[in-house]
Amino acid sequence: MNKVPPLWTAKQFAADAEKSAAAFRAGRLAPTEAWKQHFTESRQLFTTLFEHLGEMAPNRISDASLAASYKDNLGEALRYLSGPPISDDDLKVLAAVPSLAPGVLSADKKKLRKVFSVIQQTIDPFRFPWIVERRSPTPEEKSAALLASSVLLAAQRISTARRGDGKSTQEALVKDYLVSLKYTEVPRAAISTIVEGPKRGEFCSECLLGTRKADVILRLNDTRLMPIECKVSNSATNSVKRLNNDAAAKAVEWQRSFGTSQVVPTAVIGGVFKVNNLLQAQDSGLTIFWAHDLAKLGSYISSTEAR
Repeated sequence: MNKVPPLWTAKQFAADAEKSAAAFRAGRLAPTEAWKQHFTESRQLFTTLFEHLGEMAPNRISDASLAASYKDNLGEALRYLSGPPISDDDLKVLAAVPSLAPGVLSADKKKLRKVFSVIQQTIDPFRFPWIVERRSPTPEEKSAALLASSVLLAAQRISTARRGDGKSTQEALVKDYLVSLKYTEVPRAAISTIVEGPKRGEFCSECLLGTRKADVILRLNDTRLMPIECKVSNSATNSVKRLNNDAAAKAVEWQRSFGTSQVVPTAVIGGVFKVNNLLQAQDSGLTIFWAHDLAKLGSYISSTEAR
């Protein structure tokens, strides 16, 4: 008979949730060079953009200077002249252009002007009052605009990096742990039946299981598949999206497609989570382990060995 995955009580979830939140706080409060790096890079982008466009004085912005800006990959900085900044997708729709690729815009005057027209109409009047008033900036205005724009872009970049880095770090942690258990990583491949995929003692990453992709999939000793989702949350609200709406929803789909006796849908989580949301995810069929206590995951994997 297959080993039943562990079920945690509200008290156990609460204790681990506090440990996980404490680790998250410690990580965010630790000294980091990331902010300095993102700010420095962002400031350099805007400094170069201002040089290309003649300090953003309206009468000095030409088609040639705009083309040079896109050729030098300053499109991101251009989007951040708007208040609020415009996303790539929104800019394409508003300008009615099929692409924002530097090679396309720098070589097509008509498309280039359509894109910049949108930016002009949405320019931030608080950072760039001289553009609205159609004059050259004062040194103080230019300095303030450079600082504000650099902070705005750097904040967005570090937020994006944190989301990606957290997930990537957690996946790497899980895979390294499986290797320590003598598991071997094998090439990814789509899995449509329970006999496909990694064999005993193997795992793959970013594999399609049925119609949904799992971060890591391993074959337990009793031949069941264990798809693992790696989830990092920075708030209780965010945890609903990460855990309940994504990982738990996948668990329901995998069990419906392959049967509850053939798969053990699992999440390895870290960061901030609410106990009620953890219990709801567990009730939906999701087995939960914590990134700060992977030994419990190892114990369960070992318990599936034939006795």
